[in-house]
Amino acid sequence: MKLFEPVLNPREIRLRLGLNQQEFWTRIGVTQSGGSRYESGRNMPKPVRELLRLVHIEQLDIAKIKREDLEVLEYLKANHPQLHQSVRRALRDRQETSVSDLPPQPTKFHALAAQSTESP
Repeated sequence: MKLFEPVLNPREIRLRLGLNQQEFWTRIGVTQSGGSRYESGRNMPKPVRELLRLVHIEQLDIAKIKREDLEVLEYLKANHPQLHQSVRRALRDRQETSVSDLPPQPTKFHALAAQSTESP
């Protein structure tokens, strides 16, 4: 999924995650009534759409994101691209190794991830 690309129907995402409107929408700072309007077809602003993608599709805990961490990442990308790529590969390898040690168990997130990367 590309940045600011329209996401799946938010109601569909919420139902697949097994969350009620209050649980789903408050995680991204939207009231239940506001979320209900988006689920009914009201146009969702780009920032809300992006938060929905990050929190509910990418499963990112935004409370853990610190500006300094992003600055370090940008610094590495700009000034030490080989180190940046090396760390990314090591992380990807570690994730693949830990996942390959477990028996495959499809989850509700696999379906969301697969659909979020499909082209319309």
